[in-house]
Amino acid sequence: MTVPADPIEEKILRRIPFEVLITAAVLGLLAVPLFDPLTGLFFFAGGGLAVLGFLWLKRSLTRILLKGKAQAMRSGIFLYASRFVLILAVFFFIIFVYPKKLLAFAAGFLTVIPVFLGETVAALARMKQWKD
Repeated sequence: MTVPADPIEEKILRRIPFEVLITAAVLGLLAVPLFDPLTGLFFFAGGGLAVLGFLWLKRSLTRILLKGKAQAMRSGIFLYASRFVLILAVFFFIIFVYPKKLLAFAAGFLTVIPVFLGETVAALARMKQWKD
C-alpha cells in the first residue's frame, strides 16, 4: 500500500535539484575571480554530484519502499553502501588528481545543506501562515 504524495512535497522535491545547481553555479562563478576558473568548475561539479546523488536516492527510495520489509532492508543497505562507495571514489579521484581543489569540490557538494535549510524554513513559514 502506498501513500499518495502531497503535491507541495512533490513540488519541493522537484525544485531542490535545480536550487542546488543554481547555488553551486553562483558560488562557482564567485570563486572564479577569487581563485581560478578550475576552482569554480570544481565547485559546480561538486553541486552536480550532490544533485545526481539526490536524484538517484529519490528514485531508488520509492522503488525500495514498494518491496517487502526484508527485501527492502537488503536493497536499502546495498543502495546506501554503493552510493557511499561511489561518492568516496569520486573524492579519492580528486584527491589523487587535483588535491588542491578538494575543498572547492566538497564545498560545492555541500551546497545541498543550505538549500535544504532554506526549503525547511520556507515550509515552516507556510505552516505558520496556515495555522494563523
